[in-house]
Amino acid sequence: MTETVDRTRPTSPQTGPKAAPEAPHRVAVLALPGVPPFELGIPSRVFGSAGDADGRALYEVVICTADGAPVLSDAGFTVQPAAGPEALAAADTVVVPPTHAMPELGLGGPLPPEVAAAIAGIRPGTRLVSICTGSYVLAAAGLLDGRPATTHWNLAPEFRRAYPGVKLDEEVLFVDDGDVLTSAGVAAGVDLCLHMIRRDHGASVANRAARMCVVPPWRDGGQAQFIDRPVPEPTLASTTATRAWALEHLAEPLTLARLAEHARMSLRSFTRRFRDEVGSTPVQWLTAQRLELARQLLETTDLPIDLVAHRAGLGSGNSLRAHMRTAFGVSPAAYRRAFGTDGPPGAGAETRPSG
Repeated sequence: MTETVDRTRPTSPQTGPKAAPEAPHRVAVLALPGVPPFELGIPSRVFGSAGDADGRALYEVVICTADGAPVLSDAGFTVQPAAGPEALAAADTVVVPPTHAMPELGLGGPLPPEVAAAIAGIRPGTRLVSICTGSYVLAAAGLLDGRPATTHWNLAPEFRRAYPGVKLDEEVLFVDDGDVLTSAGVAAGVDLCLHMIRRDHGASVANRAARMCVVPPWRDGGQAQFIDRPVPEPTLASTTATRAWALEHLAEPLTLARLAEHARMSLRSFTRRFRDEVGSTPVQWLTAQRLELARQLLETTDLPIDLVAHRAGLGSGNSLRAHMRTAFGVSPAAYRRAFGTDGPPGAGAETRPSG
């Protein structure tokens, strides 16, 4: 995942009357026939939990359908929408949850005419988001052609056959490609919504929303940890305790040998077991945790960049800069300007990464 952020801060104190608060970001959730209720409710619940320091809502979420008519969910009850396709045309972000009533999309078939027309009415520049197999809808509309995306791991072979032009990665929880974001199955929709809140307003707002929803603000690993595999032998040790220990010692040198020693395993057994449990290698996981700590320090402290890098276990400021540019497409200084406590993000531009 990469992202380029270009946000500006005032260079001098504002004068005159206090500016009125910005209007909430408008999110339209497209309910299609056969929508699972859980996924349909994720955007309302997560975005609805995001507020500013004064308690004002940062997002306004509306449920709509392609023609304004009620739709039958896959749980057997009818969803009465608050709006029709006009909500899509007025939205800043459009979220498409999955549908279990359009099997033709699994074969690369066309969208129903009313759905195609509703999606065609979305304004250029609107942020597009899919949860689970909502990616099929975006792909059928041609909105994922040539772009990275994800969907439920169990449907990856079918998706590739139906939409060969999409750069599918079924091992991640979500993909952020700037103005188009896709997530894996079910709870990964929660992960993606929290990620968007973090991207829009910083970690503190996203963390508060996560606490309100009683979910972790960030989950380790990707879909690989959920893919069906033979159940490990019960005699095998877990890496859970070692991961918890490592999080308390990120500033220290943590070699693979030291981690394996803490877990009381051989290097080979530890590496294999770690990947089975987390879905990534120990080195990849450690780097991700250190970058997450670095982001928190950049957002909540005024520590020098070199000290942030040291406390996060990333060595020097140059090393931190290289890691952040690779992972997020921004420098530590630019990230702090965007999300630091003395420079809360306001109106700004978010551009699709170049690669």
